[in-house]
This record gives sequence, structure tokens and C-alpha cells, in this order.
Amino acid sequence: METLSLVALAAVSAAVAGAARRTPVPAPLLLVAAGLIASYVPGVPEYTLDPHVVLPLLLPPLLHTSALDASYLDLRANIRPVALLSVGYVLFATLAVGWLAHLLVPGLPPAAALVLGAVVAPPDAVAATAIARRLGLPHRITTILQGESLVNDATAITAYKVALAAAAGVGWSWTEGIGEFVLASVGGVGVGLALMVPLHWLRTHLKEPLLQNTLSLLIPFVAYAAAEEVGASGVLAVVVVALYLGHRSWQVDFATRLQEEAVWKMVAFILESAVFALIGLQLPVVLRGLGAYAGESAALYAVGVFAAVVVVRFVWVYPATYVPRLLSQRIREREPDPGWTGPLIVSWAGMRGVVSLAIAFSIPATVAGGGPFPGRNLILFLTFTTVIGTLVVQGLTLPPLIRVLKLPGRDAQAETLAEAQAQSEASRAAEERLEALLTDERNALPGPLADRLRTVLERRRNAVWERLGAVNELTGETVDDTYRRLAGDVIEAEREVFVRLRDERRIDDEMMRTLLRRLDLEEAAAYREGSG
Repeated sequence: METLSLVALAAVSAAVAGAARRTPVPAPLLLVAAGLIASYVPGVPEYTLDPHVVLPLLLPPLLHTSALDASYLDLRANIRPVALLSVGYVLFATLAVGWLAHLLVPGLPPAAALVLGAVVAPPDAVAATAIARRLGLPHRITTILQGESLVNDATAITAYKVALAAAAGVGWSWTEGIGEFVLASVGGVGVGLALMVPLHWLRTHLKEPLLQNTLSLLIPFVAYAAAEEVGASGVLAVVVVALYLGHRSWQVDFATRLQEEAVWKMVAFILESAVFALIGLQLPVVLRGLGAYAGESAALYAVGVFAAVVVVRFVWVYPATYVPRLLSQRIREREPDPGWTGPLIVSWAGMRGVVSLAIAFSIPATVAGGGPFPGRNLILFLTFTTVIGTLVVQGLTLPPLIRVLKLPGRDAQAETLAEAQAQSEASRAAEERLEALLTDERNALPGPLADRLRTVLERRRNAVWERLGAVNELTGETVDDTYRRLAGDVIEAEREVFVRLRDERRIDDEMMRTLLRRLDLEEAAAYREGSG
């Protein structure tokens, strides 16, 4: 693929994703729609989804960013529902959807149908978690969906390898398949555990932020490649490493954290935008290979597989939610009652994504004997229609469904109160430390500078409490909003002076950039103090 085509894909995808923020339509849906339309626009190059690019080059950084943002403690607290979805549901969906597809499509061998089941089994919860956060879903549901998305790809890829070996006729048995699954899962976790401590040690001992961020960008690829090299799951290795690094990110230098957050946000934004656009752009490639399956029969099979994927998730989620509660009093005591609405949202938030398409495109054209892989083109088509169907049908209806159900969202007032209490406790500890330090002659400071440190601590302690205050009747702003606006205005006045002094040649560009960076850090601090 030409460089200009890749640049155009990234640029247009980013523009569409940016525009989506001004509309009620989730960005993934708008990107898929744009890709579908663009695939038939004359002059648009053909973008073939190459699994050798998506799986080793796009999947690791996307998983890494999601795992860095995830809470290890929250995932550990919800390990049972996460495991039931990311492992149990994926295996169940592989078998159930595969069996239904075998019954629905005449001539589709059971092994090939299992390949289809494995391909469409893993939900891509990127869109679901984005919608969940945007609409303020209960924290536990968001955690479960996010945890599912981190691990289910590993289960699906392993199940796919087992089903593919059976369909390709390489003589695999169920025993070998179970062994492959154990090796992938245990090996992937093992590689992640082996890498996470030395990688964190490197991050904390490198003193140059640029080197630290270069290492940060390489980490997901290193973890993925190391695990795949020994036949283990690269997905699990990436997730384990990223969860550990995210849990201990506070031990990294502050400059690195600021720079790293900005870099990874940009990388995730570009990759996610391009990935969803790529899904829509695959339509001509998929339709071209349908052959004898084209027409009404292909549409019927597509509807049938889509319905099977949706129903099978409901069939799994509700028993997986209620049966453990019925069997264990401890679970009933520790976990809140999900009611019937929580499982409904989790069941409906099962949109499929680019991983399913990438796995489908990796299906070989021939089997061991040299003959064509049975139903390969139909599997590609059914995967594509399932991905599009879930993104459009479930993606568009999930937000209104959440609003209709009126699920109790996050209590902003309670969260702000908890934040204020935590900040107050931390500020008291900081004030005690400051007074102890100032008693040491080696830390002697002029009175105004010592008072400035005390003022900063006091302002930080009071900022969150002020967010609980009333709104200004004249401006409609909270105290928090007013503080942030005024801080920005006075800093902007300083910034204009520095630029003017540079233009008058009274300071050089290097000095101006140093002064502006200092102002940028102060403005960022003021914004964080104001917004919490």
C-alpha cells in the first residue's frame, strides 16, 4: 500500500472521528459508515485488511492503552464475571454459533463452522466502553465490559487456531487443542509476569523522558512478540504487562507521565479511528469473493448468523450472572444485586470489531491436501456482516436503551466528596512534611517563598471542596470554572508579553520556549486544580 494512501486513511479517519464528537452518533459507527461509502467512491484505493499487520502491529498498542487505563484492583474485584465473559462466553459462543451456522448453511462442514464461530465470538468492547463512559453507566458494568475486551481476543485467537487445524486437516485432536489453549493462556500470562518487573525497573531508572517514552511505545510490541515467539498468547502478555505498569505508574517521573499520557492518547485516537474506517472499507473485497453464495441465500445466512450471535450472548450472560449468586451466599453478600437491567446491557453491548475481521482474513485459502478451504469466502462475508450488523444495530440502540432503563449512573456529588476528603488528607500530610522540612537549616527559605508553598497546599486542599459550592448567578459558572478561566486569562497575558519580547529581540527563541513551557505547566496545574 502506498504511503500517501496510508496517510490519507489516517487523516480522513481522524477528521471523521473528530466530527463525530459533535454528533450524538458514536465515532465507531460514523467511521464504519464513512468507510462503507468511501469503498465505492471512484479513485479511493483498495485497503485490504492484512492480518499480519492488524494482529502484531495494531492490536498490541490498542490493548496496551486500554489496559493502562484499566484498574487492576477493580478487575481483580470482578475477576469472576470478567473470566466468565472473556473465557467462558467466547468458548460457548464458538461452539454454539458454529453449530447453528452448520445447521443453517448447507454444505458448511462442522470444522469450518467452528472456525466461523471462533472468528465472531469475541466482542470488541472499545465502542461499548466508550458509550458506557459517555453515558455514565454504573462503574461495575464499565469495568466488566472493559475487562472482557482485554482478554477475550486471546481466547478467541486460541479457539480459532484449534478449529482451523481441524478444518485444514492437519490431524489435531481435542487433547492437542486443549494443550494449545493451556500453553497460550498460561504461557501468555507467564511471559507478561516475566517481563513486567524488568520493564518497570527500566522505566523508573531511565532519567530522560524521551527515552522513557520511547520505551513505553516499544513495550506492547516487545511483550506481544516475545509471547508469540514461544507459542503463547501475545494478547495476554500485553495485558499483564500494561496492567502492572498502569498500577505502578505513580513511581515514574512526572514529566514522563505527562508526556506519555499525551502520546498514548494520540496513538490510540489515530489507531482506533483508522481501524473502524478499515472495517467499512472491506466491503468490496468481501463481496468480490462470494461466488456461488451471492444473492438472497447469502443475505439469509448473514441475518441468521447475526441473530445467533446476539441470542447466544443473552443465553450465556443471564445464567452466568444469576447462577453463581444462587449457589454462593458469599457472592450475594459481596456483590450488588444486578437486577435484570445490568445483564441486559452487558448482553446488548456485544459489538464485534476489527479483530474478528483480521482473524477471518487470516484463514488460509487451501487446506492440507491442497484443496480450497471450505466456505472461506462465505466465512469472510458472514464475519463482515456480523461486525457491521452489531456495530449498527447494537451500537445505535445501546445509548437509547441505557437512557430508557434509567440505570443509576455514577454519583458525581459523592465522587467529588470522596475526592475532596482524599485531597484534604493528603494536603495535611504534605503540610506536616513541609513544616518538618523548613525546620532544617539546609532547607531555609525566605518567608515569602515558604508562604507560597503553604498557599499552594492550601489552594490544592480547598479546590475540590469549592467544586461542591454554589453556581455564580451572574455567569452560571461554578467557583471552579471561574478560577480556571481567570488563571487562563492571566497566564495568557504573560504569554503575550514573552512573545512580544521575542519579536523585539530582547530575548531569543530558546528562552521564550523555556518561559512558555513553564507557563504551560502552570496552566495545566491550574486546570487540574480547577477541574479535579
